[in-house]
Amino acid sequence: MQNRNHIACLTENPLDRIAEPLGLCGIFRTIACIGDSLSSGEFEVQDQQEPPQKKYLDLFEYSWGQHIARRTGSRVYNFSRGGMSAKWYLDSFGDENDLWNPEKAAQAYIIALGVNDLFGAKQPVGSVEDIHVGEPEKNADTFAGYYAQIIERYRAISPNARFFLMTMPRENNAEDSIRAAHAELLHRIAALYPHTFVLDFYRYAPVYDAEFKKKFFMYGHMNPAGYVLTARMTEAYLDHLILQYPDEFDQVGLIGTPDYDTRLDKV
Repeated sequence: MQNRNHIACLTENPLDRIAEPLGLCGIFRTIACIGDSLSSGEFEVQDQQEPPQKKYLDLFEYSWGQHIARRTGSRVYNFSRGGMSAKWYLDSFGDENDLWNPEKAAQAYIIALGVNDLFGAKQPVGSVEDIHVGEPEKNADTFAGYYAQIIERYRAISPNARFFLMTMPRENNAEDSIRAAHAELLHRIAALYPHTFVLDFYRYAPVYDAEFKKKFFMYGHMNPAGYVLTARMTEAYLDHLILQYPDEFDQVGLIGTPDYDTRLDKV
């Protein structure tokens, strides 16, 4: 029988191929990962004191973004830090780290924010009613409002970039209701902007329950294997989207070049 693994079935689960993603995300030669500790390869360590004292180390070379970079040869930016929230990113972090610099414009932006906003700062999730497309300065002071501002600022820098909004995986606990609300919001935000997709880990990723964390976590953050797994899941999901929607991705090689707007009908 002819091997047709390069063709996506329209009913295929986006993460059916975690073990062997095709690596089609390599079509993006520059990718920016906007996120918190789980985008930063952060390790949590504890000493032997009682109570144990914790220390957090952002080791970017272990981040899922850098695993993707090494596999594809693409340049991947870690626009992230442990503890990051959308509000912090907008209020100071982006400016302090020169992350709005047009010289760092990317063809793809993967945004993985929400944990510290919703569980740490207890910020309201908000809704698309808090978002004023094209007038982000009018957005409400909610997670939805701040998150959409980040999208709009990067769309101004790289107008034809593709955006991927990552939801939080389920953990089978009481906080899954917040994760579900976060996922629903990201789907609604994606519908507001062109070339914007959701990486729905809430729906399709493995449940991050006790058994999962035994294998892939070290205390409250991922272990080295966990970051590799996240990289493979992200690649597999991108493969799925690229195969499902070829018309959305056939011209990404022109993003950031003068030819994009002069060639095309699908901006």
